[in-house]
Amino acid sequence: MQAHTSLRVAAVRDLGPQFTQNPHQMIGQDGAYSIPMGSQTLWFFGDTLIGKRVPGESLWYPGGKPVGHSDMSGKGTIRRMLNNTGLLLADHDASHGLRSYRYLCDAGGELRCLIPLDETEDPDWDRIWCLHGIAPGKRMILSFIKVRMLEDGPFPVNFDIVGSGLAAGSADSLTFTRIERNGSSILWGASDPHFASTFLHDAGSRMVYAYGARHDGAGGQDCYIARVAAESVDDPDAYEYLVTPAPDWSRDVSRAIPALSGMPNELSVSYNKHLGCYLAVHSFLLSGEIVGRTAPHPWGPWSEPVTLWKVKPVREKPLPYPPLVYAGKEHPELGRDDGRVLYLTYVEFEEYFPHLIEVTIA
Repeated sequence: MQAHTSLRVAAVRDLGPQFTQNPHQMIGQDGAYSIPMGSQTLWFFGDTLIGKRVPGESLWYPGGKPVGHSDMSGKGTIRRMLNNTGLLLADHDASHGLRSYRYLCDAGGELRCLIPLDETEDPDWDRIWCLHGIAPGKRMILSFIKVRMLEDGPFPVNFDIVGSGLAAGSADSLTFTRIERNGSSILWGASDPHFASTFLHDAGSRMVYAYGARHDGAGGQDCYIARVAAESVDDPDAYEYLVTPAPDWSRDVSRAIPALSGMPNELSVSYNKHLGCYLAVHSFLLSGEIVGRTAPHPWGPWSEPVTLWKVKPVREKPLPYPPLVYAGKEHPELGRDDGRVLYLTYVEFEEYFPHLIEVTIA
């Protein structure tokens, strides 16, 4: 299999922000990973706000003042803030947007966290944000990243990454318990790659590939790759890490080498039948570009990025932080014509809804 080097965009349609019309007063959320599970797809989100928006006012600067590190629940027009939430999507046709969905709620009909904070964590300081997930059989494994908010620092990136981990549950109940190793649910620490920014279950193989990002020390981010047997995704000790391009693998994460660079914490990787190769999609740094890269194997070698869509944020009035576009990724289960038509989402921090783009590849 040779790398496909002619990734070219033929057409693009902007399908707008999604999930805005919901019965829960949900007024914004980010993340937006999708995890196929039979006839439905689980969508996994990060910080989710319940309440009302004030026309012309930033969610993050109510009354002109920054929200800071604290839990936003009960402040101003925000009734609740949840670190992570989910919904089930029955749609397989995204050509007119995502319409047939149901949020996961508690017994009282309120949106619930899929991975709640535990008794040692403080909602004013600790966040459990979504990464990806995978559903091998009747099980469901979610990945997450834990951050600690900072009192000072450049908003909206005023946090330190504590590390990442996994949570296991049933695909029926969709309730999850964090997996622990040596008494800690942080399976990959602050200095490790943060697995799993995305999972890829390679078709026709028993292997699952996991991708994790880490700061490169110079203001950028690199992506590292691990592999694990599908039946052992919930066992962190079973993961092997790419240590040479050959490829060679080792269970020593400290030997892992970067495979690609330029993405924030989120991306997607899938096999694209139309292209005849693997396709990674991610936001490119903070440029506002959503890019694609191709490779002949799940581990690479990866091509240079090709712009699939350029976001041009429009602000009603100036704000004290630059435009922030992030969370770019593909949702391959929604694709059409063997992957010739792609569906991507991204989040612009002021709009703060997953924004859907249809991209047709030449």
